Amino acid sequence: MKLLEDRIREEGVVKEGNILKVDMFLNHQMDVVLFRQMAKEWKRRFADAGVNKILTIEASGIGIACIAAEEFGCKVVFAKKTQGKNLDGDLLTTQITSFTKGRVFDVIVAKKFLGPEDRVLIIDDFLANGCALEGLISIVKESGATLVGCGIAIEKGFQAGGDKIRGMGVRLESLAIIESMDGGKLTFREDGT
Repeated sequence: MKLLEDRIREEGVVKEGNILKVDMFLNHQMDVVLFRQMAKEWKRRFADAGVNKILTIEASGIGIACIAAEEFGCKVVFAKKTQGKNLDGDLLTTQITSFTKGRVFDVIVAKKFLGPEDRVLIIDDFLANGCALEGLISIVKESGATLVGCGIAIEKGFQAGGDKIRGMGVRLESLAIIESMDGGKLTFREDGT
């Protein structure tokens, strides 16, 4: 998606350790106009999937998932990284390792929010090593829902996550795929959109 790639080129900052900082428009300050265009693109790509629920993980995925859900006309469920006192009943749980935070999180979704009647699209901001997506995919499977695919804003194509998820037979639609960040210079995979 050229619009997203342009924003990454203009406002993204490459940091040591293959970290791409996009906090000016994606995951701290949020450009809702850009999110709407991203949502329309995911809607176009998943138009045939019958999406009736979007799943994401706190915190950075929530904003884009909400705008995408509005486009699809469905609800959003977000996986929590901590179990608060108000989270009760039967729970779906898994563990994920965060690339950016460098730690393991327990991830929790109440069972009442995902079930066999749901056709789930997972939406998230980044895909690096694929641990977060693997965790969310396992939650969808455990719930009995149907996973229709994953929509990612920015995929680091030079890391293993995309190949791992596609290798699982999961439909993965990334709006911007970065092939390299060598010397702070970004190179994108051409995808025709």
